[in-house]
Amino acid sequence: MREAMFIKKNAEKWKTYQQEDPMDPDEASERFITLMDDLAYAKTFYPKSKATKWINGLAAAVYQNIYRNKKEKYSRVFAFWKYELPLIIQKHHRTFLFTTLIFILFVVLGVFASRQDPEFIRGILGDNYVRMTEDNIAKGDPFGVYKDDDPFNMFVRIAFNNIKVAFITFFSGFTGGLLTFYLLWSNGIMLGSFQYFFFANGLGLQSILVIWIHGTIEISSIIIAGAAGFILANGILFPGTYTRMESFKKNAKDAAKILICLIPFFIGAAFLESYITHLMSETYNKAPGGMPSWMSVLILSLSFLLITWYFIAWPILLHRKGFFIKKDGIVSRLQYNDA
Repeated sequence: MREAMFIKKNAEKWKTYQQEDPMDPDEASERFITLMDDLAYAKTFYPKSKATKWINGLAAAVYQNIYRNKKEKYSRVFAFWKYELPLIIQKHHRTFLFTTLIFILFVVLGVFASRQDPEFIRGILGDNYVRMTEDNIAKGDPFGVYKDDDPFNMFVRIAFNNIKVAFITFFSGFTGGLLTFYLLWSNGIMLGSFQYFFFANGLGLQSILVIWIHGTIEISSIIIAGAAGFILANGILFPGTYTRMESFKKNAKDAAKILICLIPFFIGAAFLESYITHLMSETYNKAPGGMPSWMSVLILSLSFLLITWYFIAWPILLHRKGFFIKKDGIVSRLQYNDA
């Protein structure tokens, strides 16, 4: 094919590629493949032609567009976890503090009520559960409840249940926080009663080393889910200078992002409970395959550091460094003069 015919046949297509951006990644990919075919043909038969340079430039532009979009896609995800989400958390730190304090209060109330009336524990935890645990203690296997012949099914069941509870706690914010408050109350009372039950049976330290392997992340995530519910409720009840709808939308967006971030934490807690907690439980019934106590302390410490760093220390540090979220949702940083 003569060069003039080749150019006439493809010129309109090249002009379109040059003047109009691709509608989606699939179209960009199709353009790149087409241009590479044209470029290979042109370099073979018209290596010194201006048309060949034109096609080469178009192909390079499409390639850079694809690469840039891919890079932005991944950098956006990275920026969300490193900057945007921690800054959202920092903005609502007072709500997080309030939620944490009332949950601790409910746990203390659960401990106090259980100490005053031993039957209170049965009413909260259920008579069947208490009897089963007492039987396990008598048999020398106090944490037998964490054993399961199929750890994977246990992992899926626990992860699904915890995520479901978190979503219920979040959506309870639509009740003005009343149902969120109730769910935190019920979980706090239950935790206080549960923990006191083991202390009352002389298994306090052991229960901490076993149960809190997964409980550190799991309980922290429940508190954070409660905070997300209260953030949603605040947007409805206390709009401030915004209209109630604008306030609701802003807080709902923040709360939803906080809730979504909890999913990997709940999955991690479910993994620890299904595959690791039972190893520590074996240590206290002197069964083979147990886990040394120092490993439990290490997991507990790392879990606690992860929660405190990501949800407390890192957000505060970013705020002090001048990072903030602009109205368009983009993270930016204040520039200070050193003079």
